[in-house]
Amino acid sequence: MPLIVNVHDAKTHFSRILEQAHAGQEIVLAKAGKPYARLMPLAADTGRRQPGRLAGRIEADFFDSLPDAELLAWEGK
Repeated sequence: MPLIVNVHDAKTHFSRILEQAHAGQEIVLAKAGKPYARLMPLAADTGRRQPGRLAGRIEADFFDSLPDAELLAWEGK
């Protein structure tokens, strides 16, 4: 359940609220008692891409032009 914090309190205790969000707490900022924005932690970094980590190879014909009928199909014609 999110923690609802009014903007005035959020400005006063921003560092504490930021730490709570970083720890995983979802915080809803409210203005005049009405929900206004959501403060939540960033998604975890999944790491860098590693080209070539999957087995297999791309055949040379992969780069050949597509037949006209298939190109027209991709164009929606």
